[in-house]
Amino acid sequence: MTKRVAAIHDISCFGRCSMQVIWPVVSHFGHQVCPVPTALLSTHTGGYEGFTFLDLSEEMEKIAAHWKALGLGFDAIYSGFLGSERQIATVNSFIKDFSSEKTLVLVDPVMGDDGKIYKTYTNEMCKGMRILCAEADIITPNLTEAYILLDEEYEEQPDSVRQKELLDRLLMLSRKSKKAVILTGIRDQRQNTIGSVFAIMDGDKISYGSRFAPYCDCFFPGSGDLFASILLGKVLRGCAITEAVETAVRFISKASEYTKKLGTPPHYGLEFEGLMGEM
Repeated sequence: MTKRVAAIHDISCFGRCSMQVIWPVVSHFGHQVCPVPTALLSTHTGGYEGFTFLDLSEEMEKIAAHWKALGLGFDAIYSGFLGSERQIATVNSFIKDFSSEKTLVLVDPVMGDDGKIYKTYTNEMCKGMRILCAEADIITPNLTEAYILLDEEYEEQPDSVRQKELLDRLLMLSRKSKKAVILTGIRDQRQNTIGSVFAIMDGDKISYGSRFAPYCDCFFPGSGDLFASILLGKVLRGCAITEAVETAVRFISKASEYTKKLGTPPHYGLEFEGLMGEM
């Protein structure tokens, strides 16, 4: 049976990120995407000036109320970029209202990159993201977001000991007994690779791992959305988190090199559409 995913993300009308990535990728794995748009932007916020921004907080609440009246349920709830501080409470209520014991909650705590908070985010929104992480089975922060969640000063290249410490502390943000943290965008400069390190907790047992692929020296906004969407799509099909992480890391590496060779402006995002059969 088709899995149903509530995707709580913004719609950036130009630039491959957020719903522009999530909808096709999650659908590719055979799942139904039910969008709950948090904001409507003319473009994403990375590399563009003068973008328009429409906060959809009121519509989110109306959508949730209607769906609740219909008695809908979801196999997964997947949240990302939020449009206002008000939406923290809205998403938190959505998770509580539409989750069952079998619902997978993935929180991508989208807040910033490269040590900087996104222009539309406030300190209160960043603090509120911890509330959502408490309800998550899986969180997928990049390094910037990890340090924001832990209220620590950003480090560009934490060593392996520090990475493990970050993973352990991030695991404790969730109240779930079975949970995972995947820390994305980790560079290994000696091997010229990039990938993810992760920790998976099941009761008292924690397992750690990492997956890396060749590094492309070009930054593409939306890579985190692509990563989390591949991860979710595969996990919902029954794949282990370790396998899903490996697929996501390798695919993004390949898509990055492909997009760079095409000469696509980086702020347009990764040209992943023609490569989706390789996920």
